[in-house]
Amino acid sequence: MKRRGSGILLHISSLPSPCGIGDLGPQAYQFGDFLAQTKQSFWQILPLNPTLPVAGNSPYHARSAFAGNPLLISPELLIQDGFLNGGEIHPFPLSPGNLVDFSSVIPYKEKLFDLAFERFRGRRPRKDYEEFCSRQAYWLEDYSRFVAFHAHFGGRAWNDWPVEIRDRRPEPLRALDQELNFQKDREKFLQYTFYRQWAALKNYCNQRSIQIFGDLPIYVQYDSADLWTHPELFKLDGAKKPYVVAGVPPDYFSQTGQYWGNPIYRWDVLRQTGYDWWIQRMGHNGRLYDLLRIDHFIGLVAYWEIPAMEKTATNGKWVEAQGDDFLKTLFKKLPSFPLIAEDLGLVTPAVREVMRRFELPGMKVLLFAFNGDAANPYLPHNHLPNCVLYTGTHDNNTVRGWFEKEASPEDLKRLFRYLGKEVSAGEVSLEFIRLAMMSVANMVLVPMQDFLGLGAEARMNTPSTTEDNWKWKLLPGQVTPAHAEKLRELTEIYGRV
Repeated sequence: MKRRGSGILLHISSLPSPCGIGDLGPQAYQFGDFLAQTKQSFWQILPLNPTLPVAGNSPYHARSAFAGNPLLISPELLIQDGFLNGGEIHPFPLSPGNLVDFSSVIPYKEKLFDLAFERFRGRRPRKDYEEFCSRQAYWLEDYSRFVAFHAHFGGRAWNDWPVEIRDRRPEPLRALDQELNFQKDREKFLQYTFYRQWAALKNYCNQRSIQIFGDLPIYVQYDSADLWTHPELFKLDGAKKPYVVAGVPPDYFSQTGQYWGNPIYRWDVLRQTGYDWWIQRMGHNGRLYDLLRIDHFIGLVAYWEIPAMEKTATNGKWVEAQGDDFLKTLFKKLPSFPLIAEDLGLVTPAVREVMRRFELPGMKVLLFAFNGDAANPYLPHNHLPNCVLYTGTHDNNTVRGWFEKEASPEDLKRLFRYLGKEVSAGEVSLEFIRLAMMSVANMVLVPMQDFLGLGAEARMNTPSTTEDNWKWKLLPGQVTPAHAEKLRELTEIYGRV
């Protein structure tokens, strides 16, 4: 990240689509064209892993750290493959709007996947499918098992399965494998389809000089293939339930902190294994993306440990992790890994030292810049080149939403003094983008909602809440030629082409 560049933060699910949720189909390629036409260098997305309705369909609470989200598979591309026909995908049960209705999307797509898999099974096995299954067997076998078993046991969490399956005893496991072979093969087909569609889209963008910027949640979900397969790597009790869980202490986002509930790693065990699971995970993501952000990077150095019986994150404690040793091992095995640290929140000197030692770029967010004095590190005059600058992130309100609903009179006074003028709600997003583009920060990323000047109704996520998140998506035609011209102009003016 030595040269200046800029890009857009837009998750795949937020793309326009006739099928209820953004996907890896034609609209994704059109967005790649938009980025190329406007001379952007980066497309940042949120994690691609399979989401769960019980976790609010958050991409940060997935049922696997390796699998892709089938909801992002494009039915239109399945038509091109001959696995669906046009009459089967239209019309979507509800008229398309600017919010994803997961309760309708999930059964709609599952029905399409059933049809596609039946046709796939009726054909001669594809060589590339067999190669995919062989190449990805280190995670795919247990993931396909997990999905099939989960449905077979009525959606119960894996620790509530029969003990012999919970504990992965070989003979009962093989017997259930045989019984559920069809369901396992269906999941393998979906993963093959997802990764084939993703590889084609990434290649299309790379050919147009656009780098894909991915996001990796530091923790995994308890009811996931990873926990069932590797329980020894996590702090679990004799019944294989977490006795402590992850979160963050009280901060800008919440007075009681954030109680995430994710299991916590046993870093002593990970170190004994040479961090094999983590190295596999990083290598897998390194093949998916050109750049990778570790969400809550701070947790690699020290993590906030909360007793599982607590209701909030208030009564936790800091516990030291093995970030320095892990990163030494990572960069020894995967030299020049393109890693970026999400270092927002309470950042200790130890975290700063690890980032300095490994020369890792951190993050700056302009929405945090106007609630202090001139020494505020988020103000543009305090930025350093080796950082990633955002107007806001998926966890913040939009710039306009902040301006209209959250900014105090003192915040607005500081903003107007910094800009040298007063601005309206309709103007503030563009002013933030201009401040970001002129910064010395090498990389600037703008959420699509801010680029379009949208308000709080377009917010992607509100931390510490579980309702109405991860739903926003673009409408067809919402991004106009005039938008493209303005973005290209700003990119050229501030030397980010």
